[in-house]
Amino acid sequence: MRHRTIGTDPATRREVSVLSLGAMLFGTATDEDTSYAILDRYVEAGGTFVDTSNNYAFWQNGGQGGESETLLGRWRRSRGIGAEIVFATKLGARPLAPGTSYRDNPEGLSAKVIRESAERSRERLGVDRIDLLYAHIEDRTVPLRETVEGFAELVAEGTVGLLGASNHRAWRVERARALAAAAGLPGYDVLQYHRSYLPPRVDQPSELDPDGQIGWAGPDVVSYLRAEPRLTLVAYSPLLKGAYAKPERLGEAYALPGTPARLAALRAVAAETGATVNQVVLAWLMGGDVPAIPLVGFSSVAQLEEALAAVDLELTAEQRTRLDAAH
Repeated sequence: MRHRTIGTDPATRREVSVLSLGAMLFGTATDEDTSYAILDRYVEAGGTFVDTSNNYAFWQNGGQGGESETLLGRWRRSRGIGAEIVFATKLGARPLAPGTSYRDNPEGLSAKVIRESAERSRERLGVDRIDLLYAHIEDRTVPLRETVEGFAELVAEGTVGLLGASNHRAWRVERARALAAAAGLPGYDVLQYHRSYLPPRVDQPSELDPDGQIGWAGPDVVSYLRAEPRLTLVAYSPLLKGAYAKPERLGEAYALPGTPARLAALRAVAAETGATVNQVVLAWLMGGDVPAIPLVGFSSVAQLEEALAAVDLELTAEQRTRLDAAH
């Protein structure tokens, strides 16, 4: 397993594996035995970066979430896991009541919520410090300064290490980081967005933003990351829920003129390398000029094994140029 550094402050930065394990459905759709088997194999292979959220997976049972963090806490204790594994979690999108969601009733990003939700996440995970804590979605009802200061207080107290943002407009990330820098406070070091080889249509109104999809790492986010190389991009849903292997699952969002050409280029490179299309996508993300840490969820150890093999797949410059030029 290869590793890279996330964070810039020597006191909080961490070395993590270049493949992150998503635990979204652990404890709900993925049963405990299967979840434990995936976690055990991931660690055995050298994986050190596990991702969850305080609202995972509320939609599975109409609750408020917390099942994933709770399972990870049980697994940690049963295996004697300590600081060698980096746990990332998120807050801000937990429903305030069962039967609601982050669309109509989110907890938000007030200083009070940040403190109380982080404490509950630490309890469920069974840790004294959350290694990486994300603002899961935007909260434009709270002054951004309050959110920035609320996160910074937890870092100062030592109960949180690194800070990150997910599903935020690039200008909101920059504004928050500028506020933090001006006040001498820690800011976001890690950005988590949907990123994959096939781009979707993002201009239609979405559930989080009337101006379009907010979670995709499009040109504004990628340009920002290129200008700020010390930031880390974590790419969620890189394999499009299995749609590369079964393109009929792509749906209308990917019914774009360039999709057939990009799929053809992807299949050609896979054939040349002897890899699967999924492995080529992961290698493309990990080794790009704006490198990403793919965040992948699995429902079986076999799926994990396929992704692990992508870590050592090296694409040539010519193959990358061909993949990037396809449209």
